[in-house]
Amino acid sequence: MTDLAPLNTALLSVSDKTGLIELGQALAARNVRLLSTGGTAKALRDAGLEVTDVADVTGFPEMMDGRVKTLHPRIHGGLLALRDDSAHVAAMEAHGIDGIDLLVVNLYPFEATVAKGADYDTCIENIDIGGPAMIRAAAKNHAHVTVITDAEDYAPLLAELEAQDGQTSLAFRKQVAQSAYARTAAYDAAVSSWMAGAVDLPAPPRHRSFAGRLAQTLRYGENPHQSAAFYRDGSARPGVASAVQHQGKELSYNNINDTDAAFELVSEFDPAAGPACAIIKHANPCGVARGETLAQAYSRAFDCDRTSAFGGIIALNQTLDGDTARAITEIFAEVVIAPEADDEAREIFAAKKNLRLLTTGGLADPAAPGLAVRQVSGGLLVQDRDAGKITLDDLKVVTEKAPSEAELADLLFAWTVAKHVKSNAIIYARDARTVGVGAGQMSRVDSTRIAARKAADMAEVLGLDSVPTQGSVVASDAFFPFADGLITAAEAGATAIIQPGGSMRDNEVIEAANERGLAMVFTGQRHFRH
Repeated sequence: MTDLAPLNTALLSVSDKTGLIELGQALAARNVRLLSTGGTAKALRDAGLEVTDVADVTGFPEMMDGRVKTLHPRIHGGLLALRDDSAHVAAMEAHGIDGIDLLVVNLYPFEATVAKGADYDTCIENIDIGGPAMIRAAAKNHAHVTVITDAEDYAPLLAELEAQDGQTSLAFRKQVAQSAYARTAAYDAAVSSWMAGAVDLPAPPRHRSFAGRLAQTLRYGENPHQSAAFYRDGSARPGVASAVQHQGKELSYNNINDTDAAFELVSEFDPAAGPACAIIKHANPCGVARGETLAQAYSRAFDCDRTSAFGGIIALNQTLDGDTARAITEIFAEVVIAPEADDEAREIFAAKKNLRLLTTGGLADPAAPGLAVRQVSGGLLVQDRDAGKITLDDLKVVTEKAPSEAELADLLFAWTVAKHVKSNAIIYARDARTVGVGAGQMSRVDSTRIAARKAADMAEVLGLDSVPTQGSVVASDAFFPFADGLITAAEAGATAIIQPGGSMRDNEVIEAANERGLAMVFTGQRHFRH
């Protein structure tokens, strides 16, 4: 392969015109011939640059609403021809094909069109055909052709031309070729993933593609010896990926993971129904609560487990205000995420320069469809996002005693939190706040005991006269396989239980509940979270 390749002719065809004029002017200053299409050609001409229309090169006008313009041998031959192959050079001469040395293309805004909620036909019309074809051709022939697919690469290209006296090095062409193939792969992944949800498929797609755009190179992964990066998938779902960071240190791998868990949990609570707060540590809730005010919701969540909340992630379902901000600054928190933050809150947080403040502009819709993807050795596990929701009408009372109205409200609250706790998950709750959380244990009874013990420990810290689990309700993310977990909850003072049911020992568990005067409801739905 040739190391240095000169730039004599460039083809520019871009949907996003950012930086186009400056690039065109810099290329023209180096006497590079400019070829272009449609709106790109007009923008360059309006800036006073001399441009040759692709239609003048191909001998065919743009047709079919612009669907056909660059799909022609004089374009693809110019991109694919090997300049050091005599047969290729002869073919170029015989058919009047000029070499194209630089291709600058960014694609129709398909991802943005989908994100705006456009209808099916509009999305189809925003699938680029000629662009990906040219990009792949130029990238394949990177021995001779430079391909640019992102406005962020204009400056590096111009720096390369300056350093190489109007040429590009093979090392640079390889780098941008890789970026080009990654872009077309991501584009095709976006199209195929959208279609998988937009059309009625009889079974899971035979092939699945996932893609993202680099948002941040992280200092390290879960541990310092692991390298890591953060990619955005382009979805419109509010959350950590789309949030604005107003202050604080750069987010780490673990910060991003935990902040996502916190925000997805707090988004379960409709802000119109009142303030809510979730505090997360190591991807598990250590306190969740509603309140009359946001500050009260935070305080009640904090009192569930003050020890674990230290260094945690705090998510709020309403605009962060000054009172809540002042309360939060009394402890060390890693990240605070909320839909918005008022001026007073931002001013208070400004004194805590290492505290990260993120705003999202809205809450995530817990019922929205989506996919959860996890890598395993040699493959990917793909499932629907857990959008399960239980209402009062879904509950089946299975005990002699029925829950009271207050208990039913707390049971649904606890069930909502359990959905976001690692299995085996046990939640003690009372008065719309968690009072004990047991997570990630191999035995469900162990989760029940741990949650009760943590509640007892916190009662001692707070100087309470009684353990908070007295008079509480309990949620279990999956059925009790034996009565021992339920018995442990009863001994801790629980008065009502919510669980999916479905165990071969359901009757044994129901009998144990009846013997202890507990009310119990079945949901018929579980929430494993591994």
